[in-house]
Amino acid sequence: MAKIGASSATLPETAASAIRGSTAHTNEDLIRRFTWSIAAIGVHLEELRYFWAKTLGVSGPQWMILMALADLDQGDGVPVNVVSKKLHVDSSFVTTQSKLLEKKGFLRRKTSADDARVVQMSLTDKTYKHMSSLASQQETLNAFIFAEFDNSELEDFTGKLTALQNRLEKACVRVTLDM
Repeated sequence: MAKIGASSATLPETAASAIRGSTAHTNEDLIRRFTWSIAAIGVHLEELRYFWAKTLGVSGPQWMILMALADLDQGDGVPVNVVSKKLHVDSSFVTTQSKLLEKKGFLRRKTSADDARVVQMSLTDKTYKHMSSLASQQETLNAFIFAEFDNSELEDFTGKLTALQNRLEKACVRVTLDM
């Protein structure tokens, strides 16, 4: 048994040097850099979200609700729970925020004809007009952001990110169950 204080290296230093000395170091280093890059991308996307939201006079999360509706609505409106799943938030949050957006005239909420428990949301003409006025700015910005990707590369990269997202969701469930 080793005596306490026999080594000057602390446990984290020892673990770090063990990782550095292994072939796994390169992989772990790349994974760490990748996760920091993803975190930074998330921050920048949030900054852009708040910029676009400000042009409409809404909050960033409210902007995301409007964007989700623009993506999901096929003409019949979108249930609250579908929007909440897309945004990875609780449905009560979407309900509360959608009521505020309705008061501002950005969306309509109506009870589903099929199930009175379901509220269908859709964008108003006012919102579509505003989004249309921003479209050229957004297209220019997207062209700049994604300039290094052709369509097939972007498709492939998006597919890999979606697969990673699915594995991360499963990992979160695993971690929760293991606790």
